[in-house]
Amino acid sequence: MSKGLPETRTDAAMSELVPEPRPKPAVPMKPVSINSNLLGYIGIDTIIEQMRKKTMKTGFDFNIMVVGQSGLGKSTLVNTLFKSQVSRKASSWNREEKIPKTVEIKAIGHVIEEGGVKMKLTVIDTPGFGDQINNENCWEPIEKYINEQYEKFLKEEVNIARKKRIPDTRVHCCLYFISPTGHSLRPLDLEFMKHLSKVVNIIPVIAKADTMTLEEKSEFKQRQESMPFAVVGSDKEYQVNGKRVLGRKTPWGIIEVENLNHCEFALLRDFVIRTHLQDLKEVTHNIHYETYRAKRLNDNGGLPPGEGLLGTVLPPVPATPCPTAE
Repeated sequence: MSKGLPETRTDAAMSELVPEPRPKPAVPMKPVSINSNLLGYIGIDTIIEQMRKKTMKTGFDFNIMVVGQSGLGKSTLVNTLFKSQVSRKASSWNREEKIPKTVEIKAIGHVIEEGGVKMKLTVIDTPGFGDQINNENCWEPIEKYINEQYEKFLKEEVNIARKKRIPDTRVHCCLYFISPTGHSLRPLDLEFMKHLSKVVNIIPVIAKADTMTLEEKSEFKQRQESMPFAVVGSDKEYQVNGKRVLGRKTPWGIIEVENLNHCEFALLRDFVIRTHLQDLKEVTHNIHYETYRAKRLNDNGGLPPGEGLLGTVLPPVPATPCPTAE
């Protein structure tokens, strides 16, 4: 184009196609390391004490589920674990009574206080599990209950005017009781742990391990990839070498519950309460709950649960169907 001539339409269109230069995104500055030798005391280390005081004031929740056949000492072990009557012992079935045809879910809440720290403990029992001749899909009510607790938490979480502290009924830990037969795991055991491990933290335990010989326990553990805790529970005390200890009296002596030479109860207690309790809660929230939440919102088009794309109410995520295990 010669100088001084008016701009044509073609030239104007071409000028519009030329993209304008975009500013480069700002790159965040890397944190500069400061010499650890500070000029004076700041008080950063007091955050631990602040967190401790807050926890002592508000307390915390811990929800534990026990699953296994009747007669394996589930209630006794939980009572031994927390050294209080937090789980009611189920009475043995009378001849006139009928065994429940379906798995029942019973939750009992307690407040335990130790050293000024309050813990709201909820024990979820599952009577009727594995007690039928045909145990086809008997874990489905348990899976449904666990997902229902995730659904409750999710609905509270997405509310506009939600509570400052959402009630947490999610199952943080599931103790799965294995029958002390001395043989390998039953198909029901394998199927339960295979499917429920996707939605909850499972800790397998060999119940009433004092009924097995040392060789049987060793062989059983060697056959399993995840080694279960071989435990014994008891709420009775006996005098042993001048000390009062929890134990079970047998014709050949007293089985001391907290003696590692007799059983692994102390290891289980330390794992669940003293070293990994917070980890169990965090895995429940960050992995199991987040997996449920992502699937729920994705199935709902990214909207809060209960509201569909056209305002229709959507049902909760159904329990995943599992193959038959007898």
